[in-house]
Amino acid sequence: MSYLERVRTQNPLVHNITNLVVAPFTANGLLALGASPFMAYAHEEVADVAKMSGAVVLNIGTLDDKVVQAIRLAGQSANAHHVPVVLDPVGAGATAYRTETVQMLVRELRLTVLRGNVAEVANVIGESWSIKGVDAGSGEGDRIGIAERAAQQLGCVVVITGKEDIITDGQSTFLTSNGHALLTQVTGAGCLLSSVIGAFTAIAESEADLLGSVVEALAFYGVAAELAAEHTAHQGPGSFQIELLNQLAQVTPDLLVENAQIRQIRGGAV
Repeated sequence: MSYLERVRTQNPLVHNITNLVVAPFTANGLLALGASPFMAYAHEEVADVAKMSGAVVLNIGTLDDKVVQAIRLAGQSANAHHVPVVLDPVGAGATAYRTETVQMLVRELRLTVLRGNVAEVANVIGESWSIKGVDAGSGEGDRIGIAERAAQQLGCVVVITGKEDIITDGQSTFLTSNGHALLTQVTGAGCLLSSVIGAFTAIAESEADLLGSVVEALAFYGVAAELAAEHTAHQGPGSFQIELLNQLAQVTPDLLVENAQIRQIRGGAV
């Protein structure tokens, strides 16, 4: 059974502490995929929700002290109960507050997956890469090297998204080439991807299973985006956003195998 089939069969509960800009889109995307979203932020309940979830997705898109504390409490509970934790370091490097917050989180929490653009991931591990707002700025550097160093330093799977996505645990490294440029014109497309990754990590049956589940999550999301763009050609990003939700529900395991563009560039078989 593919990872996608497992998600749809098991309907994992995904606890999201995400930014207010994208919460409805994220919840709808998870429902379309076949997962079950839970959007809980109150300090009084986040630990309990994290404990009973299949995965916890932590997103620093709209930060304040209350959100930071909710993230810490949920992450600590997830760690204590062996629940996968996905961290999306939105805008790390853009301001000192964001950078300091995310670096505190990676010190305090045990991550399962870190997903961001190259600038965000570089700034999480103290390397320099320019950033403009929450988008990676222009820069020259070894994206694969940054991903692998981050994975080795943090002891987790690292995903750097871009025209070509990098997925690595520091030993084995994969590239996925699916996706569409319209994703960059929809606010929250990356945030939803992080939550989709959370759903796929929730059904991974072992540490050895984890990397494969994340690779398939990236390919699945990229294929859904390609099909959404094809179905809404010349209609613009609004129609694309809605059709992306449709395709998250409609992409089948066979369609995924047929269209996925995955190649391994380092490591043994996964």
